[in-house]
Amino acid sequence: MIKVLIADDHELIRRGLKQLLDDTDDMRVSGEAGSGMEALAMIRENHYDVVLLDISMPDKHGIDVLKQIKSLHPELSVLILSMHPEEQYALRSMKTGAAGYLNKQSAPAQLVTAIRQVAQGKKYISNELAQQLANGLSQGYQELAHQTLSNREYQTLCLLGQGKKLSEMAEIMSLSPKTVSVYRLRLLEKMKLKTNAEAIHYAISNHLID
Repeated sequence: MIKVLIADDHELIRRGLKQLLDDTDDMRVSGEAGSGMEALAMIRENHYDVVLLDISMPDKHGIDVLKQIKSLHPELSVLILSMHPEEQYALRSMKTGAAGYLNKQSAPAQLVTAIRQVAQGKKYISNELAQQLANGLSQGYQELAHQTLSNREYQTLCLLGQGKKLSEMAEIMSLSPKTVSVYRLRLLEKMKLKTNAEAIHYAISNHLID
């Protein structure tokens, strides 16, 4: 029996996932967490085979939670299940240690297959992510400018692309406006951009916003 922990701040989504998985013969939802810190606390105290982790958590960004999970239990399989399209976070998640990445709009059968696969210690690559990897190969592994950013810098870029103000970004990221401003300056410097408008144009052109 595959024991699954669902970490998502939306109760309706957790309920739907639980019903789907509990109706599957070889897996059971053994825990539910509504925040990143709650998920980490549960992982410290209980055994799970697979963690379904959302990127957009209210207290800690999903990538940061993923990093801490892999630090606590390197062998624990984490499957990112997010509303964000693959272009935004799939490769970054896999590089951080995720066993797979699925968009929440994926078919239920795809999710069940993915859980079974990562529970065996394998990686799950969706068709969309496979296409991204293939594109990377054809470009000779050339890293795009946004792929050089840290997770926080990348999150700042995505929020800039959505037209968020500094105060809004600070609230979403649970950081001070001053700290977010530092991330903004760093990403502009790394990507050789001069203004917010250039950063927004880049984010839109590279499909980094919803």
